[in-house]
Parts: sequence; structure tokens; C-alpha cells
Amino acid sequence: MQIEKYLSNYINGELRKPIDGEYLDNLEPATGQVYSYIPASKTADVEQAVKAAEEAFPGWSNAGIKFRSEVMLRIAAGIKKYENELVAAESKDNGKPESLARLVDIPRAHDNIHFFATAIEHFASESHHMENLAINYTLRRPIGIVGCISPWNLPLYLFTWKIAPALAAGNCVVAKPSEVTPMSAYLFSKICIEAGLPKGVLNIVHGLGPDAGQAIVEHPKVKAISFTGGTKTGEHLARTAAPMFKKLSLELGGKNPNIIFDDAAIDKAVETSVKAAFSNQGQICLCGSRIYIQDKLYNEFRDKFVDAVAKLKLGDPKNPDTNIGAIVSKTHFEKILNHIDRAKDEGGKILIGGQAVKGKGRCADGYFIAPTVIEGLTPKCSTNKDEIFGPVVTLNRFKTEDEVVDLANGTSYGLSATIFTSDLNRAHRVAERIEAGIVWINTWLLRDLRTPFGGVKSSGVGREGGFEALRFFTEPKNVCIKY
Repeated sequence: MQIEKYLSNYINGELRKPIDGEYLDNLEPATGQVYSYIPASKTADVEQAVKAAEEAFPGWSNAGIKFRSEVMLRIAAGIKKYENELVAAESKDNGKPESLARLVDIPRAHDNIHFFATAIEHFASESHHMENLAINYTLRRPIGIVGCISPWNLPLYLFTWKIAPALAAGNCVVAKPSEVTPMSAYLFSKICIEAGLPKGVLNIVHGLGPDAGQAIVEHPKVKAISFTGGTKTGEHLARTAAPMFKKLSLELGGKNPNIIFDDAAIDKAVETSVKAAFSNQGQICLCGSRIYIQDKLYNEFRDKFVDAVAKLKLGDPKNPDTNIGAIVSKTHFEKILNHIDRAKDEGGKILIGGQAVKGKGRCADGYFIAPTVIEGLTPKCSTNKDEIFGPVVTLNRFKTEDEVVDLANGTSYGLSATIFTSDLNRAHRVAERIEAGIVWINTWLLRDLRTPFGGVKSSGVGREGGFEALRFFTEPKNVCIKY
């Protein structure tokens, strides 16, 4: 698959240059160098995309489930066909190790498309019998044109997570991938063309959030918005979309607790907690960045955890042995370092890491930060409350179950939590009390695509995944027939 230096938008089934001819630099974070250019799309480009979607909607929505499913399965097959190109693009754009992109990102992107291509064939409506009087049944129809805006941390993974249920349900989509990591979405547009996706059904507009993203959100013909990203941006989107009565699905930030009870299988808890803290350089909304360890186990867990972190290999994402790659951008790199300095000012003790790392060879100018473990901070300090979204984790003591539940719930976020214990009763009890949209017991990031996904409090509104996503992307209509 050919990759041009200047990327294009995907509008009405074809690759198009931005209308005003402006482009943005696309940097490789491992080297700090510009390697391609992406369209700096504006309102006029979005208008073209909406028009194409509007024209395509009657045909796509009425084409039938079988047809839509078959087209999407061809797209899923295309992701497998071009796996190597997508892995390389994801790593180069994001800074993550190629091994992680090959293990997680690209297989999950395939699974997202495949799952919803088949799930739509089993999506059922409800009926309600009014005895001796009437029967009610529910029709579900696609909304129309929907907007999907995805983040930079898991680019194709989360891009397909949004567009797959929207397309399967019969909607036409105007989508904006992150301007920080555009390459895999650009390659995906070529896969869609090759798979024969009808023109205008999916339109991909590259550009900045305040330009292209805002134009999508405020367009009167875009009836629903699915967004994954920061909480502050989510607040802004809600202020724009809510007065226009658009449907909203917002998957926002997280500051997730990782709870280690003293009866936990410690070696497994350490191994899983390291992955939960530092996978993708800690740039996953589900990362366990606050670790709470019961007093009796604290010292042993801390020492084993730090030893395990010391064995992580930081370096060139192309190296198959690399565990920790580059931070996604210079701006985010500097933000994380500022958070680490603040943790020191708040009285935190750096057990390992805490500094930028100079890359070697081609990565000499890359954005690398050593995985950082901090202890000795108070529950109310900013490091334990604010989402850092980087390779930074805090260790904290607790004594009782009630105490750790209060600590876990002590932030404005409520996305996920992880609990390590061998007591099944305790696992159920604590899971019920934790304010989070998903709770893992003795594991992390084990996902069943049939289950609802999303957060509470400042971590979001609505749920994605399974039939929840298909319900979001359809409008229910009650039909009542009197006997």
C-alpha cells in the first residue's frame, strides 16, 4: 500500500486535498522529525463531507443488513491484509512499540469492524404485550449523519470502535481522527475504497479540533456525536451539542485505582500492575495510575514492583525488545515532566525514573520519559487526583476495605478500577462500591466486546460496545397495534 508524503481527506469515496491547500506537520515522536503532512481541513471540507454523507444515507440505510455486513467484513479483511503497514504506521505516528501495535492495536481494529458487522445481524427489537388489548413493538432506524471524533493514544483501535457500530446500524459518518496520529486512518480510507464501501458512507476529514472537529460538532445536519478524548474537550463539545439536541456519547479521562489487598497473589498482582501502569507509555485512559496496597503487603509489593519496572526496556519503537516507546508529542512530553516536578514539590519520593531519557541513534531527538514510580503523596495532592496520561504511577498505603473504597472514589473520575484479592466475597463487595464504569478482578484490560463500556462522573456520558453502541446509533420508535 503506497503512503504519500501529503495525506488526503476521504470524502465521497475518493481521496481529496484540503480545499484551501493548507497542511499540518506530522512528526514521528521517536525521532522528533516531521515525516509527512496532513490536511488542515476547515469548515468547507466538513461541508463537503456532510453533503456526501447526506446523499449516501438513503441508499446505505436501506441497503439491508446483509449488504452492510458483507461490506464491513471486506473492510475487516483489508485490515488483516495490510497488517504490517498499519502496525508500522501506528508505531511511527504514536511512538508506541511496534510489538504493542501488532499485539493490541491492529488486531483490535480488525475485531471492532468484524464484531459489529456480525452483531448487526443479531440486533433485536423489543415487544410488549398488553393483555387482551394491544401489542407494542419497537422499530430502530439509523439516525442519519453522525460525527465520530477519536483520540491519538489508540488511533485505529478507537477510530474503528466508533465508526463500526455507526456504519453497521445504517448511518453515514463524518469522522475526524486525531491530527497527532493521522496515518492509520488515512490508510484505512484506502482499505475502504478497496473493499467497495459505497461513496459518501464514511468520510474522513483530517485537521485540528477547533477547525475540523468544531465544524463537525456544530453542523446542524450531524445528529449525533461520539467522542473519545480529554474531559475538558468533552465539556466543550457538550456545551456546543446539547443546545442543538444532538445525541452524545463521551468517553473521557480516567484516574484509575489499582487495589492490592493483602491476600492477593502478589507476583501476578505485580506483573499485571506494571502492565496497567506503563502499557503504551501510560497513555491509555484505562491505565491504573493510582496503586493502593494494604499495609501488610506494602513493602514487599513496592520492592517487587520497582524491580519489575527497572527491567522494562525503553527505546526505539522498532526494536522488538522495547517495552516503553516515545511520548506522543513534545507538548505532552513537557506536560508529563511538569507533573513529575509537581509531585516532587508535593513531597513525593521518586523510587525509580522521574526524568527524560536521551534516545540513541535515530531516536536521539525523540520524546522519551523513564517509567516513574512515586510514593509518599497525600490522597488530595494533584498527582493523585489529576489525569497525567503518561508513564507515572503512585504507590499508596491503606489499612481497611472502607478506607480504600473512599480513596478509590476520591477523584472526579470514574472510568475503571482493578482489584486484586483471593476473597471472592470481598471482590464482589468492593466492585459494587467502586464508582467506575468497569471493574476488573485479578486482571486488567480483558475486554469482551459485547459488554457496555464507559465511565461515570467526569469520565463520560453514555456507553459504547455491544448492543449499547447499536442502540446509541439508532432511534427507537414505538408502534402500538390495538386488537
